[in-house]
Amino acid sequence: MRTAKKTSKKGVPFNLLVVGDAGLGRSAFVNTLCEKPLIKKDNTHFDPSMAASMSPVEIVPYQTDIVLEDGFRISLTVLDTPHFNEAIDNENNFDIILQYLESQYDNVLEEETRIKRNAKFSDERVHALIYFISPTGHGLRELDIELMKRLAPRVNVIPVIAKADSLTAEELKETKKMILDDIAYYHIPVYNFPYDEEEDEEALVSLSKSLRSKMPFAIVSSDRLVEIGGNTIRGRVYPWGVVDVDNPSHSDFLALRSAIFSTHLEDLQSITNNQLYESYRTEKLSASHLAMDSSYNDLSSGNQQDQVLREDRLRAIELSVQREIEEKRRQLLAREEALRALEEKIAASTAAMANTSVSTPPSTENSASQS
Repeated sequence: MRTAKKTSKKGVPFNLLVVGDAGLGRSAFVNTLCEKPLIKKDNTHFDPSMAASMSPVEIVPYQTDIVLEDGFRISLTVLDTPHFNEAIDNENNFDIILQYLESQYDNVLEEETRIKRNAKFSDERVHALIYFISPTGHGLRELDIELMKRLAPRVNVIPVIAKADSLTAEELKETKKMILDDIAYYHIPVYNFPYDEEEDEEALVSLSKSLRSKMPFAIVSSDRLVEIGGNTIRGRVYPWGVVDVDNPSHSDFLALRSAIFSTHLEDLQSITNNQLYESYRTEKLSASHLAMDSSYNDLSSGNQQDQVLREDRLRAIELSVQREIEEKRRQLLAREEALRALEEKIAASTAAMANTSVSTPPSTENSASQS
């Protein structure tokens, strides 16, 4: 749970990925979430006849600042995914998104292994993925299951039911149950607002339980302002009534927004860094070591000359690193010596000035007045 309530000049960085079929309201959700028209709505309708020539899914970033009521500032990057599930064969959709997530981990891993770090390095790891589930009333599709299973080990997946106002209250309740049953049956590790009843504060435990009870979140999005009974609300007008986006009895939108931007923002960041990234890092380094061991074994059983060359290259790299470290040490010692000499010079100059002021004879004017 976020505890700090202060505004930083640049804002706390937070990266959010939104994934879902065309027409499920990704753009409307983002614009409602940010309370500004961040993503321009695409009014063109998906034509199934064009599926064979459709481009693969893209990952398009949008950056904005979010300032909460308590003054807390978030530097938000929203990653939209146009063309998701629009082609005939969408197998590469999973790979493209997964490769993007892992490439951000690779960037951090590469930065960590540098001798000299880049002070301007930007950590672009994705902290949460909002996955839009179509309101079919039939639980998860095979595509939904496959995507969440593949991506959940790399990012905090938060499933939402898009356009929940298209379902009746009873249909929505049943749909949520079917989706949760599918998540449990297929062992999909979605983000479930973790808590520890023994260590966490009672308020956090209660809030996390409440958020769990709402999963998957039923979302209604709208950046349109509607006048109802003298009040202006964000909502949708239908012949049978009005849906208020910010009304908890109409939509889980406010609960989700508060969880992402406030109460569970730090937890999402912490899990990304300490669990998901560390797991990927361990896998990556283990694979690298296995590859090196395999290569070494091949050399041992094969060409001995190549093995000697490889060892020589490794030894040369090690010596090069040692020389670089030694050179850095010499430069540091030289700077310390120069600084020490400068301090001694300043001290000597100060002492000389003090002695001069003590031994200076009275001025001529004072001497004359005394005589």
